[in-house]
Formats: sequence, structure tokens, C-alpha cells
Amino acid sequence: MQTQISVTNIQELEDLIQRVKVAQEKYATYTQEQVDQIFKKAALAANAARIPLAKLAATETGMGIIEDKVIKNHFASEIIYNKYKQEKTCGVIEEDQSFGFQKIAEPVGILAGIVPTTNPTSTAIFKALLALKTRNGIIFSPHPRAKQSTSEAAKIVLKAAVEAGAPEDIIGWIDEPTVPLSQALMQHHDIKLILATGGPAMVKAAYSSGHPSLGVGAGNTPAVIDETAHIKMAVSSILLSKTFDNGMICASEQSVIVVDEVYDTVREEFIERGAYLLTPEEREKLGRKIIVDGRLNAEIVGQPVERLAELAEISIPANTRVLIGEVEDINTNEPFAYEKLSPILAMYRAPNFQEAVDKAKKLVEFGGMGHTAVLYTAPSNKEHINYYESQVETARVLINTPASQGAIGDLYNFRLDPSLTLGCGTWGGNSISGNVGPQHLLNVKTVSERRENMLWFRIPPKVYFKYGCLPTALRELVGKKRAFIITDKPLYELGVTRPVEEILDDIGLKYDTFYDVEPDPSLGTVKKGLSLMNTFNPDVIISIGGGSPMDAAKVMWLMYEHPEIEFEGLAMRFMDIRKRVYELPALGEKAMMVAIPTTSGTGSEVTPFAVVTDERTGIKYPLADYALTPNMAIIDPELVMNMPKKLTAYGGIDALTHALEAYVSVFASEFTNGQALEAIRLLFKYLPSAYQNGAKDPKAREKVHYGATMAGMAFANAFLGVCHSMAHKLGSTFHVPHGLANALMISHVIRYNATDIPFKQAIFPQYKYPNAKWRYARIADYLNLGGNTEEEKVEKLVDAIEELKRQLDIPLTIKEVLSDDDKAFYEGVEEMADQAFDDQCTGANPRYPLIRDLKELYTLAYRGCPIGAGLYHPEVNPSNATVVTATGGDVEESIAATV
Repeated sequence: MQTQISVTNIQELEDLIQRVKVAQEKYATYTQEQVDQIFKKAALAANAARIPLAKLAATETGMGIIEDKVIKNHFASEIIYNKYKQEKTCGVIEEDQSFGFQKIAEPVGILAGIVPTTNPTSTAIFKALLALKTRNGIIFSPHPRAKQSTSEAAKIVLKAAVEAGAPEDIIGWIDEPTVPLSQALMQHHDIKLILATGGPAMVKAAYSSGHPSLGVGAGNTPAVIDETAHIKMAVSSILLSKTFDNGMICASEQSVIVVDEVYDTVREEFIERGAYLLTPEEREKLGRKIIVDGRLNAEIVGQPVERLAELAEISIPANTRVLIGEVEDINTNEPFAYEKLSPILAMYRAPNFQEAVDKAKKLVEFGGMGHTAVLYTAPSNKEHINYYESQVETARVLINTPASQGAIGDLYNFRLDPSLTLGCGTWGGNSISGNVGPQHLLNVKTVSERRENMLWFRIPPKVYFKYGCLPTALRELVGKKRAFIITDKPLYELGVTRPVEEILDDIGLKYDTFYDVEPDPSLGTVKKGLSLMNTFNPDVIISIGGGSPMDAAKVMWLMYEHPEIEFEGLAMRFMDIRKRVYELPALGEKAMMVAIPTTSGTGSEVTPFAVVTDERTGIKYPLADYALTPNMAIIDPELVMNMPKKLTAYGGIDALTHALEAYVSVFASEFTNGQALEAIRLLFKYLPSAYQNGAKDPKAREKVHYGATMAGMAFANAFLGVCHSMAHKLGSTFHVPHGLANALMISHVIRYNATDIPFKQAIFPQYKYPNAKWRYARIADYLNLGGNTEEEKVEKLVDAIEELKRQLDIPLTIKEVLSDDDKAFYEGVEEMADQAFDDQCTGANPRYPLIRDLKELYTLAYRGCPIGAGLYHPEVNPSNATVVTATGGDVEESIAATV
């Protein structure tokens, strides 16, 4: 692919436009199949670069939060791809032969993409993908303060598109953007449509260019809370939205209007959740920094609350999430009435619902015509919903939904189209009234009530358990022809596979055994086994052993049935497993999968997960798809009677961590809660004896084995959290056994998660407000640990876990495991934190972490931290402090040296 010629003047721009024009004319001849492949590869590439692009954008602009920009980049690639992947955009897209009716899609030509400084990479990804899907060329005009990050996003999408077969110049950009160059681009006769996202002046220039334009308007979103609203959910949702990327999403709430009946309750809930209510004097000081010379002060946009307080010369408490000014006026004399694009909220009091709606209307008319309005009310209160939607002149009316995430679509209501360009209709001076998409010819008002997608509970269709059940369960295979057994060499040499082979002989199945699986199975080993499998042609695959044989077996099964599989795509991180860019076809057409665990810990026999390592590159491919769930699991405790003590301890703690994390996961449900709680009870009760007495206590061995599988069922459907994210990276970096790595982290993670006011939450939790502390307390109650308050119960749970670890002879700190290798740890902790943040398990954690939070958790776990120290106290939150101190000289010194 040729490198784009630098565009810094009018002549160079003219040359670029002509090259893109030639490329687009060629691209217009491509088929739907060609376009869809290019669209897919470009989405995968953008998704893979979401973190470096987020870091680049935050560094270059000095605005927002890296982790939230990661989410926006992820949304712009994965969710947009998921929405439009099957949409026909080439040639005949709709046809009814009986009526002689056709719709034929043809490209517009060259698009001009105007990109704002607030979303320099996600908007570029979004617009580039839409252009590729519709066979259009696009030329980007970045904001001068974000030229490097926007250009880099465009380069990544272009490179992937060209490698997938697109013409070389289908995407272009201006390297050194200026007002004259942007105007020349928009006014050029070869530009057929302008996608304008930015400030009012830029959007107005686009509409004045003489070309069709799809633009946006200013947002000044009001959120009304009436007397029937779920207060905790309303406040939590508003804070979730307002803190996202430091309030830079144009749809984010700018004002909250609360009816008098619940005003004081809402006010206290905001305070309880981390908001700071400004005094009149502080409000006056901050107000002078919001609007300067009649315009929004650029210095406050996308800045954290600490910086806002510093600018206003006011003091705020630690752990503050949002600044709230209680005001009355809606006019040019009240700075809090404006769009603020920062974690600052205005709060208005209304005597009744009708007057609350009147204030919302005035706020929309004052600065947000056509954009977004929010109402928090009882879902059954149709009278209020109908009245509100009929009064506010906005294209999006969101019911019980956080505005930042709700307005962009798909996350809180799956009928609302996902988009990062939100039209405001003629109300806001725009040509469309909805989220940018095809055929917006009318002002369309969309009312979107909060409707979260269904959950699921998927396990093997058949799960057999009881001491000695193996022979009976295997007789279910009568009628099959050939079985391929997969295990490791130690188990094979110990004769563990012999009972399986005897039953297969008895029921007349031919079989072959592959026993070369190593710990952390490699792709080479998988291919070796696959070669034998393809020759033998089995209709049953039997994996017997621990996690490694089962992982290898799952991957062999996958490659046996679908040799065309792309590991890079399947291993790509996803926000929602049902919406991932890369889809895996169903398995089971050629062979069924039987999993027989000989260890008690991984739960792999009932989960859809597997990990394989490419030994040539060292890259690990963590695969996750429900198609990988075995068809049958046989949980026979007789196979684990003689497990080594260390394996018993580490596997047992791994299983306990599975259950603990699944129970507090944002995807936990009534169907997983019972499995997780009972697994926790069984493991606490029986693991010490299974460890100390082994086969002398067969009951303990049996119960631990069942507990591990039940924990597997729970986390297969609820997923895990940051304890596993961090354990994965600790294990891969320092070769710490996985169960031990979980043991070293779990208590720190519990204290970290156990707060009702997390600085950040998961992007679309299944709970209405944070409740991890209550959930941990419920575990303590289930175990009868005692305690009167939730805080006491959480500490009782931590104490019980630490006591269990002592009974299992598990080291207390990472430092002890690494033999005091301080240098190696501190040199690796930064990269481990980065990688742990990107781990697939992180997204389901109840408290969404910042990277520096993970770094400190590693640091605390390295040297050990007394109860109540460090980041566990809400008033000393690392997300709001430069240095977080912990009690104890060594710990304080190590944290200060590394944060």
C-alpha cells in the first residue's frame, strides 16, 4: 500500500481529492461480498487498535479518560459492524417480484468527514466504516488539536481495507488541518456529501458549503426525575453517563430537574454516590470558569473534577465524581444552564411534574434544540412518559436511560440504531432527526425506553455426576462409531484412560488416543492431534484430564469441523459475546465432545472457553464462544481421589475465585447465583479436608469436585472479573500457577469491589445500581460468618478466605512467590496492568477499573496490605489521587515509588 502524500496546502488537497475520486469510482464496481469482507477486516483492525488510539487521543488533546475512549473505539468498531454487517448496500437491496418492485443502492461518491477534538478516533472509525460499507470514498478533516490521532485512526482502517482488497486511496486525510483547507474540502465540487461532527461553527460551515450535509447540533440534555422514579437507579445512571469520558459525549446530561416531592431524597442520593453539591460561593466561582466571553470555556472541556476545582480555586472532597450547582434561572446570566461538556451538572427544583417538563423544554430551547432529553419515571407511568415525549422537541427521548450511552444506541435499547453522529432535525438546524443512517427524510421522533437484552444460561446438554458414574455415562455413546481420546502423557502412563478404553471396547467403539498435550497447549500440539483426528475421522471426541487437555480438545474439535477458522478473529476482545465481530459456526455436525475432568478447579468441562498458544510467536489465543461448550460432561469423583496436594489447593482456590467473581459479575443472574453460592459453600467446607486428607476423605474429594464444576457453570454464564484478568497476566509474566495467582489477588479484589460508590461502573451492568458490597455480604451470610453491617460481613468473608489459604499452605504475597525479586516485579507491573485492563474478564467486573487501579492492586498484593489500607477506602480512591498511601512503611514506600 502506498503512503499518502502529505496534504498541507490547496494543491496537495486537490491531488488527494483526485486520487480518492479514482479509487472510489473503482470501488463503486465492487460486489456486496467484496465490500462485506473489506468492512469486516477494517472493523477488526480498528477494534484491535482501540487502546493505543485511545491513549494517543487523550495525550494529544489533553481531554477525557483513556479507558472510556477505549470503550468508544470499541463501540465504533464492534457495535457498528454488528448493526450493519448483514445490511445490503450494493446493487439490488430489496425486491418484490410480484409487484415488480426493486430498490437499488448506489454510492454517493466522495464524503468529507469533519472530526471533532472530543472524539477524534472513535468518530473517524465510525465514519470510515460507514464509507467502506456504502462503497464511498472519504477524506477526513481532523481538528487541529487532534490531527495525529484522527490521522492514525484513518491509517489503520485504510491499511486493513486495502489489505482486504479495497483501492489504495479510498480513504484520505488532511495532515495539517486549517480553516482554509477545511473550507476548500467542503466546498470542492467533487465532494458529494459532508459528514459534519463538531462545534456549531463547523457544522454551520458544512451546511453553508453548497453541498448536502449530515450534521449535528449542540446538546444540552435535561434529565427529569419525577416522584415515581427509582431514585437509586436514576442517580446511578446519571453519574454513569456524566462521568463517561469526563462528560464529553454531546448527549450527556447537562441539567437535572427534580420534582419537589423527591428533591431532598435525590439530593442525598447524589451525595451518597460521590457527587459534590457546591455552596453558593463555590457555584459562583465555578460559574465564572464555565462561560468566558459568552462562550463555553475550552479549558474545562473533558477535564476531571480535580482540575475543574483547581481552575475555580475551590476545594472538593476526595473521591468526588461530579460537581453539582443548584440553580434556578435558565438564561444567559446563568452559566450552569449551558452545555458544559465536563463533569458539571446543574440541578433545578420544580414544584410538580408539569413545571419540571417546562424547565426541560426551556433548557432544550436555550441550548439543545433537537438533541436529547431524558425522563426517569416508573416504567408503568405512561401518562408522564406520553406527556414528556409530546412536549420536548428532541430527536431522542430516553426513558430511564443514561444519556451518554443511551443516545448512541444499541446498549440500552437494541432498536435504537448505534451511531456517533446524532442528528437533531430541523429543530436543531439539521437535515436529519435521528442517529445518522440511511433515508432520514422526515423529522422522526424516537422514544427509547430502557430495555436490556436477555441473559442466558448455557451448559452441556448432559452432565453426569456421582462416584463411579463414568462407565454408565459412557454407555450413552452406544451407536457412535469412532472415539478420539485426548489427554496428557502423565495421565496416560498412570492408566487413567484405561477405564474409558475398556468401556469403549465393551460397547463396540473403535478408538485412538492422543496423549501429547502439554501444560498450556500449543498450536503445534493441536495441529499434531488434528492430523491424527482427520485420519481417524471420529464422531466422538473425549477429553480426559485437567484444563490443558480440555483446552486442546476444544480447539482440535473446532479445527476438525471448521479448518477455515481464523484465530485472530476468534480471539478478538468483545463487549458482548452475542455481538462480536467474528462469529463462530455451530459445532457438532461431525463429532460430539465429551469432557471428563481429572482435576477439581478449571470447570472447563462445562465452559465455552479455551486457550491455545502459538509457540512460534508466543501469542496466546483465548477463545470464547458457546459453540465450544462440550456436549457431555462426566463428573466422576473417583478420578480425583489421588490429586497432589498442591494441585488440590491451587485448583480449589481457582474454583472458589470462579464462584466469587461470577456471583458479583455484572452478568450475574438468578440462574447463576445459586450455582455460585453453593459452590462457595462446598469449597469452604470441604477443601481443607480434601487438601489435608486426600483419598482418606472421599466425601471431601467428591464435594470439592462438584463445587468446581458448579463454579464452572456459574462463570460460564456470568463471566469473571479483574481477579482473573490480573491472575492471567501474573501467570504469563512470572509463570505463577493460575490458581495461586488468583489466591494472591482475590482478597484485594474483594475489598476493591466492595463499594457502593465505584468511581466507574461497567458500561452496561445488569443491575440498576452498584451492589457488589451487598453481594459479598450475602455470601458471608450464606456461610454464616457473622457480622452486623455489610462492611463487617465483607471483612468476615476476606478473613475466611485468608484463613482458608493458610490451611492450604498458600503464600500470602506475590513477593514471597517471586522470592523477593523486586526489580523484576516493578519493571513488569506497568505492562501487566495494561494487559489486565484489556483482558476479556475485566468488562464483567462490578467496579470498572482504571489501569492505575490495577497497577496498585498488583503493588498491594506484592508486599501485602493491612486491612483497610490503600485504595479500599472510598475516601482514598486511586482514581482521584496522584499517590495512594497505605499503612505500613514498606507498603507506603513501594506504592509511592510506583504510582
